[in-house]
Amino acid sequence: MTGFVVKCAGVFDGWSPDVGGLTEILIRDGRIADIGHQVKRSAGVDVIDLGDRVVAPGFIDSHVHLTMDAPTLAMQSLGSTATKALTGLGLANEYLQHGFTALRDLGTMDPENPTIDLRNALDAGTVSGPRLVVASHILSSTGGHGDLSGFYPSRWNLPLSATADGPDAVRRLVRHEHSVGSDWVKTVNAGGYFSVADDPTHVTWFDDEFEALCATATQLGMPVAVHTGSAQACRQAIRAGVRSLEHAYLIDQEAIDMAVEAGVYVVPTMQMTQEDLAQLEAGTLPDQAVWKFQRDADQILASQRLLAASRVKIVYGTDCGMFPFSYGVLEFQAMVNAGLTPLRALQAATSTAAEMLGRDDLGVVRVGAAADLVAMPGNPVDDISLTERVDFVMCRGVIHRRP
Repeated sequence: MTGFVVKCAGVFDGWSPDVGGLTEILIRDGRIADIGHQVKRSAGVDVIDLGDRVVAPGFIDSHVHLTMDAPTLAMQSLGSTATKALTGLGLANEYLQHGFTALRDLGTMDPENPTIDLRNALDAGTVSGPRLVVASHILSSTGGHGDLSGFYPSRWNLPLSATADGPDAVRRLVRHEHSVGSDWVKTVNAGGYFSVADDPTHVTWFDDEFEALCATATQLGMPVAVHTGSAQACRQAIRAGVRSLEHAYLIDQEAIDMAVEAGVYVVPTMQMTQEDLAQLEAGTLPDQAVWKFQRDADQILASQRLLAASRVKIVYGTDCGMFPFSYGVLEFQAMVNAGLTPLRALQAATSTAAEMLGRDDLGVVRVGAAADLVAMPGNPVDDISLTERVDFVMCRGVIHRRP
């Protein structure tokens, strides 16, 4: 076998609204070698005729937690590092079946580095699955959103959180993340809804601490992703030099304008809000989240509409792990319901996400790009719900799902 030829009714290339017509894509050695109405092929090439399906770049989810399970987080975080890595592998491959060929995992609650081990095994081909970009831990101030101590009795001293206070201690945390092989630095500068003692409207780093964090990461060549909430926290993060704002629950127009000017990406995790609203209505939202979410739900939705109406670079991310991975593909529809066009939502999960990750070989269908491809029965630029019906998945030139 010398490669594949994928035949399809059209191609969404990652940025253009025009999917064209009948197309053949030649795959060789895990890369796209040629694209055209008809490509030259040698003997032994496996021809995959996808009929009336439209091919797109493999989807990128830029905010997942493969080693976390929100409903059982307090107990699940006590599991072994190996258990978390193996569980994460299973979830990653489940998600791959929905078309997600690359994931950015933004933090574990573990004293070791299960997602780094998993990334390395995937890259080496020891195990099979999607591509993985990793921030190993969640760097937090004491009592911040990444401080898990509130979930456990005060006599327990479990090394699950990566906390520090003061610029020097913060720099040590960042340097440790670099030393263990993290691709990104993940931090939090505002409280969260599911954590016990903090509040999304409060800023949890002082400016000098956050500036030290970003300066150290920049010096080491590591981009920074920040869980953030209030508009004040969003503005602090942009001034400090982060690459992506995660959630940005309560962002305002001033902070959005700052993000546009600075080229900062926003990962608004809109489906997570829908999951929270459903739990609130069903009475299953955790007690510590109810009062915060009741207070802020309308403002979160308003902030999402502001983002959708702006020119800011929006990237697809779900926070899966806080809710089931099988629902992650619904982020496309949540984005469109908030006001994004289907084209922009698709770009958010392909070319824009790849741009944020600094990977010009991902998120596009072009000669030389990685052979990470999905297909669905129709044109998702016209009907975003078709993203739920992906039935062909190729990652690294290997077919993981066929119609």
